[in-house]
Amino acid sequence: MLRMADDAQLVVGVAGRIGSGKSEAAQCLRDRFGFQYLRYSLVLAEWYHADPAAKPQLQELGWNVMSGDGQRELNRRLIAQIDPKRDCAVDGLRHPIDYESLQNAFSSSFSLVYVDTPSEVRFERLRGRYASHQDFVAADSHPVESKIDMLIPLASAVLVGTLPTQQLAAEMERLVRQFRSGGKQ
Repeated sequence: MLRMADDAQLVVGVAGRIGSGKSEAAQCLRDRFGFQYLRYSLVLAEWYHADPAAKPQLQELGWNVMSGDGQRELNRRLIAQIDPKRDCAVDGLRHPIDYESLQNAFSSSFSLVYVDTPSEVRFERLRGRYASHQDFVAADSHPVESKIDMLIPLASAVLVGTLPTQQLAAEMERLVRQFRSGGKQ
């Protein structure tokens, strides 16, 4: 389902805790529906010339930005990369300022999807990244992750992060149709 020339642009933010499946949901929008794909951590890495694969370093950088009042600048940089001629999936909102910035920039064209996944499932998905459950809990409770749950009540839709790939694609298609028609859920 590609955007027609006369359709208003959609900007869909995807949030969730680490390992929730938010990137899979956002990448589904890119791969199946032709959305531009942007990720907060990649914008952060570009800004600070950091390795985008160095997750602990990015968490620290993210925390420095968030605690040092740089969240609005991070959002400004991300929004500047959004192509006005394409729908866009924004992966990795972590703070209410992220929601506010995208809402202010795109108004009714912006919707937030929150991917909610049990901690045990998230740990299993990330088992190769963390040496132990204790390391996973430390990363999941890092201060940069502390505002994510504040996005749940702001979400237009909350997805169960354990959906099989085909079911996730069907749910994302349903949401795109809904958002395109002006419905938030």
